[in-house]
Amino acid sequence: MIRALLALLLLVALPATAAPTAQTQHTKVELIAASRTPAAGKPLAVALVMTPQPGWHTYWQNPGDAGVETRATWALPKGATASALSYPTPGTYLTSGLMNYVYDRQNALLATVNVPAGLAKGTPFPLKLKLDWLVCDETLCVPETATLDLPLTIGDGAPDAATAARFTAARAALPKSVDWPAKFTVRGDRFILSVPFGNPAKVKTAYFFAATDGVIDYAAPQLVTATADSLRIETRASSKPPAKVSGVLKVSFVGNPAPQGFALTATPGNVGAAGAALPGERDSGSSWAAFAPALLLAIAGGLLLNVMPCVFPILSLKALALAKGHLPERAARRDALAYTAGIILVCTALGGVILGLRAAGSQIGWAFQLQDPRVILALLLLMTAIALNLAGLFEVNVSSGNAGHKLASKGGAAGSFWTGALAAFVATPCTGPFMAGALGAALVLPPVAGLMVFAGLGLGLALPFLALGFIPALRRRLPKPGPWMATMRQILSVPMFLTAVALAWVLGRQAGVGGMALGLLAALLLGLALWWLGARQRGGGSFALPLAGGLAAGIAALVMVGGMVPAATDSVTTDAPAGLAAQPFSADRLAALQASGKPAFVYFTADWCVTCKVNERGALANADVAAAFAKAGINVLVGDWTNGDAAISAFLESKGRSGVPLYLFYGRDGQVTELPQILTTGQLVALAT
Repeated sequence: MIRALLALLLLVALPATAAPTAQTQHTKVELIAASRTPAAGKPLAVALVMTPQPGWHTYWQNPGDAGVETRATWALPKGATASALSYPTPGTYLTSGLMNYVYDRQNALLATVNVPAGLAKGTPFPLKLKLDWLVCDETLCVPETATLDLPLTIGDGAPDAATAARFTAARAALPKSVDWPAKFTVRGDRFILSVPFGNPAKVKTAYFFAATDGVIDYAAPQLVTATADSLRIETRASSKPPAKVSGVLKVSFVGNPAPQGFALTATPGNVGAAGAALPGERDSGSSWAAFAPALLLAIAGGLLLNVMPCVFPILSLKALALAKGHLPERAARRDALAYTAGIILVCTALGGVILGLRAAGSQIGWAFQLQDPRVILALLLLMTAIALNLAGLFEVNVSSGNAGHKLASKGGAAGSFWTGALAAFVATPCTGPFMAGALGAALVLPPVAGLMVFAGLGLGLALPFLALGFIPALRRRLPKPGPWMATMRQILSVPMFLTAVALAWVLGRQAGVGGMALGLLAALLLGLALWWLGARQRGGGSFALPLAGGLAAGIAALVMVGGMVPAATDSVTTDAPAGLAAQPFSADRLAALQASGKPAFVYFTADWCVTCKVNERGALANADVAAAFAKAGINVLVGDWTNGDAAISAFLESKGRSGVPLYLFYGRDGQVTELPQILTTGQLVALAT
């Protein structure tokens, strides 16, 4: 309907004066020829050069959701004919939810005029045409028209030096016609195209412009991944495609900013599973459109992290400190801002490391540091120390000599800052609701926007204490100080002890039984050192010896654990519920299941992921789910990301995710359904019906 109305407007556009060049209100158009003296019986290359004003654009042969193709009506000498217009590779223009294929700068539409044979040299050969087009900016579309007249004379066909360079540039801008055996398929509402490609690893970005109208939803995002020998483009289908789909694949290469177009035709066929994600153009202006939603999701996800067992005690301690100290307004705000700064700094720093390593070619995501057993051991010792401190075994003060713990426990802005930094670091095992989409978007946004999303995650994590610091009414609702505070501290030590136990278990999964034994030994020695420290504190003695011993034990364990990496295995290493008969995930296995029309439930997990473990102990372990999956013949594939896996990282990125969990169901018809991060038995049983 939109296109029909715009085409109707072209019929009433006022023509410009006839000449080789015309300047309308918003566009300059020129008719040029490769030769001023075309030879009889030889084809003549001509070009329509269109230059829209800055901020305006004209349209490709398939304009997309809205717009009109440029139309040329020729008036040629008797016997002469003109070919259809050949369009250069277009660009995209997304506005108000409509995707248009456009040219926002000078472009040349090429055609070939067939000169009749038998014309004598010196015979006039004028080229005339009426050109109709649509030119638009952000708010307005204007139909324009011009009548162009280029006088030529039959001659020897010598090239025109004045236009030679322009034709060279125009031909280079045309998409290269290729006969690659491209294949496409439609699975549910998804259109999937596979294009053989010589070296897909060097492709930075790719986009498919469908010349066949009505095949794809133009405004839907295109997910492009690379396999060993092809590019795979997946997007939302618009309607049932015809027997063939033609279009232009626009590709940019790593280290080469100039894109190249390939004109191809695809036929129905089998298309495999997604491959590795492309590097992407991080400075792409269109990617900023995802920034605001990603930032809001990151803030919401960070806010929910406060209820995690390893974060909640730290937040509670800061709240208790406010209740105990009855800080004046200025001091409360200072501590709140310092706590927030510590959290945001750590979250942004972690995000910066992730973005930097990914730019260097590493396939990592959120909580990547937890894939190193040495980091798990360090967290185990830290959680043990915090738990023993909360339990009252020792106190941290200026004279204790424990610099790291002192920073997080002393009062004032410095103590609040380091407490916030600690809270952010121990929260990284978690990827809860809202976080998955936000952090996945952060990886494809421009670097500055990506870092702001990570900072938004920190802001969400800091919001409760920030509210306590800036809203006196909330502080007044805190209970008055009293003996109950000592009991509350001891209660809060329980989740910290449980977190330490969970970390010891993860260490065993990563570094084997020997690594876990070393970790527990280091924790025991640290506990003995802190017990001695507490006794010395109460007796007024020296603390240097016990702390030095505990520190030495921790360092020795870190060194030894660093060399313990479990042998690779093809078995499922996670705690996949036995009733599901799970197999290890691989892209090839998934592709084989899809090709054979078998349903598959694919999920990605890690031993240090709290949400993953809750689902695996809950809904996924339910006997009704196992029975329903078995009855429906649903195959279960599990991707274990505990120790890191480049193939899994690439697959997660292809689905717009930076971490785990991720739950996907592939139906018999090929349709893919993503499940929420908190699973229920009813959701899983419904997949089998």
